[in-house]
Amino acid sequence: MKKSLIAVPIGDPAGVGPEIVAKSVASKEVFDVANCVIVGDRQIMENAIQIVGADLTVNLIAEPEEGDFREGILNLIDLGNVDMAKFEFGKVDGMCGKAAYEYIAKCIELANNGKVDAVATTPINKESLRAGGINYIGHTEIFGALTGTEDPLTMFETNGMRVFFLTRHVSLREMLDMITKDRIKDYVKRCLEALKKLGVTDGTMAIAGLNPHSGEHGLFGWEEVNEIIPAVEELKAEGYDVAGPIGADSVFHQAAQGRYTSVLSLYHDQGHIATKTLDFEKTIAITNGMPILRTSVDHGTAFDIAGKGIVSAVSMIEAILLAAKYAPNFTK
Repeated sequence: MKKSLIAVPIGDPAGVGPEIVAKSVASKEVFDVANCVIVGDRQIMENAIQIVGADLTVNLIAEPEEGDFREGILNLIDLGNVDMAKFEFGKVDGMCGKAAYEYIAKCIELANNGKVDAVATTPINKESLRAGGINYIGHTEIFGALTGTEDPLTMFETNGMRVFFLTRHVSLREMLDMITKDRIKDYVKRCLEALKKLGVTDGTMAIAGLNPHSGEHGLFGWEEVNEIIPAVEELKAEGYDVAGPIGADSVFHQAAQGRYTSVLSLYHDQGHIATKTLDFEKTIAITNGMPILRTSVDHGTAFDIAGKGIVSAVSMIEAILLAAKYAPNFTK
């Protein structure tokens, strides 16, 4: 079986990213399904390998095709952008924020040029990005800008349950104004198209309800009556396989049981709570709607434990496994 070629930026050097990268590359699970090209800083990665006690040798490369993908080899494109005399674990640092951005940008360049099949990202710190003069709030915005994608779609997957988000980083008050029939229809169509690109062509997308019991015909709110139900009815009339609104207290359980292929969550915490309660470490973010495939851990830089070698790599391993799973369909 041909292995997918996955680019992995090491994230914020002051966080746990380098450690979870080292642990993941050393794992048999990753070795069996993916060839990884790591983009980072040589001194940081050699230090991380020592901290976690991984049996790895760093192989410096300039291009992915130069990689030696035998077991025990970590193939690294070294950007050499961390001054170890100034480096500290667990600190907001503009140098590290700028470095993290450069690792991501290089991975996107490789994917844009077809040199890797997908990118699996590690944690970055928003304050460090800002301190480094990087004017993006996070990964999604960076990927959107560097791939020319106006509005990338975020999907979470955990244990086969897939959740998209109609709104994310806005207040609950602002979110309510964004629950419109036209927005729902647009997102459903884009989400279903994104699933097709991943190779998921069958099954029903469920639209989560917003209010308790999906509003009970206006008793607990009118958003379902005025916006959500009309959107679902029009989508069905156009031939789309959708259902809803389904009460948010049950729709995610039903999706986890296989009744629905995916769920459209209407706001940030609605979907985050559901996926992370089901399996926190294996909740993986997949950014859809772009010309390249990106998966990511959904945890932070964990500055409090950085450099201690105790971080779990389960989420990073899962992110690489999902990238390898979907890459063959995505690149057809």
